[in-house]
Amino acid sequence: MARYFDIHPANPQRRAIAQVAGIVRDGGVIAYPTDSCYALGCQLGNFDGIERIRLVRHLDDRHHLTLVCQDFAQLGQFVHVPNRVFRPSRRRLRVATRSSWPRRRRCPSPPAPGEDHRRADPDHLVTQALLAELGEPLVSSTLLLPGQDDPMTQGWEINEQGSATPWTR
Repeated sequence: MARYFDIHPANPQRRAIAQVAGIVRDGGVIAYPTDSCYALGCQLGNFDGIERIRLVRHLDDRHHLTLVCQDFAQLGQFVHVPNRVFRPSRRRLRVATRSSWPRRRRCPSPPAPGEDHRRADPDHLVTQALLAELGEPLVSSTLLLPGQDDPMTQGWEINEQGSATPWTR
């Protein structure tokens, strides 16, 4: 069953964030806001959730997914960031950039087939609060439904379509 949470974008309610984090920990797939649009996300290592994301988006195994980390400290647990990239990027932490870096051996669970270890700096307070509550990154993909030219940007639209999509539990 799909659940809709109306979370304040400037002051995310801690209780609602904890409930959403619980859904992620229980194997759920969520639609969450980013600085530009909504994304679908699940827990790293949740292969059923990754398959649901691929099903919703009509993606094959070759399509790369995004690893969304809270900060560089968390990112460093999963990928090796060379100093030549780390130093200039650290100064621009709030700028949304994407780069591919090799995976560290300490990655807590194996990546999904075709998963790319990318990073997007989450610049949305709700996303930051969710990542802080989870204490781990999300495997994500932009919420761009098949046949649409633009990703979804309104939570109420996603709520209306949620009952007819495979991310519903």
